[in-house]
Parts: sequence; structure tokens; C-alpha cells
Amino acid sequence: MFKPIFAVQLHDARRLHYDVRLEVDGVLKSWAVPRGPSLDPVVKRLAVFTSDHDLEYASYEGVHRDAQYGSGAVIVWDAGVYTNLTRDDRHRLVDPAEAIERGHLKVQLHGVKLNGAWAFTRTGGDWLLVKVKDADADPGLDLTVAEPRSVLSGLTIEEMAAT
Repeated sequence: MFKPIFAVQLHDARRLHYDVRLEVDGVLKSWAVPRGPSLDPVVKRLAVFTSDHDLEYASYEGVHRDAQYGSGAVIVWDAGVYTNLTRDDRHRLVDPAEAIERGHLKVQLHGVKLNGAWAFTRTGGDWLLVKVKDADADPGLDLTVAEPRSVLSGLTIEEMAAT
């Protein structure tokens, strides 16, 4: 069975942020998460919905020298596949594109660093990313600090910037 991909890229543009990207209908739907994902279900992270990216971009690492995607270093901080968990009032599965349109998407991530259920919820014009309380939740662990390296190259964002 087909499993769509996800990637989380750490991008040192004007401000350091994490781009969370989910494969939906042949493109990467993307949210910029300034403080990165939190494993604490109590913590709500701002997630700014951004433009779609081509699927090939999920494995991009390097240094942007132009302003198309924001200048600065990029590493693939995490990657894997995901399962859509979004259900409607009748407990029927909702297509991810429709869920995004409706403003609530729940997914199960199967990554190198991030696992378990996560929810994206639109509140007014903003989105929030929240870890669902499950066996993979860990309020005491900040993966953005504990695991700073790329899952592809092994480089930190500082090392990538120096290349």
C-alpha cells in the first residue's frame, strides 16, 4: 500500500525555522514552524501555511543563494512516511487535501525522529501544530536540541552553511 512521504527541513533563512512538509496530491503541502515540533501535547506550535513544493524538494539539502525559497542553509532534519488519521463526524476517513481545506488534519508520522500522531489545526488565519497524546509523546525531550543533525547528510545547519 502506498504511504505518502513527509519531510521536516531546518532552514536558516531570515529566521531559523522548521518546514514541515506532507505529500498530498503529488505535491508537498508545507508549514513553516518557527520553534520546531514539540513532543509535548500541551505545547501548541505556530505553523504558517506556505506555498506547495515539488516532491523532489523533500530531499533537498544545501545553501540557497537566491530568494526564491529564502536564502540560507537547509538540511533534512527528519523524513519518513505518514498515515492520514483525519476522520469526519461519522468517523469516515477524510482525504488530506480536503482536511487541509477544512482546517484540520491529523496524521501518524513514521520518521527517523518524529513518530506518533500529530494534528494541524487552523485557528483563524493561523495554523497550530500539536503532538497528540500517545506513546510517542515526551514532554521532557526537546528533539530540536537533542537531535540537531540531518537524517540524510549527518550535518548540522551550521556545518551545511559553511559548505
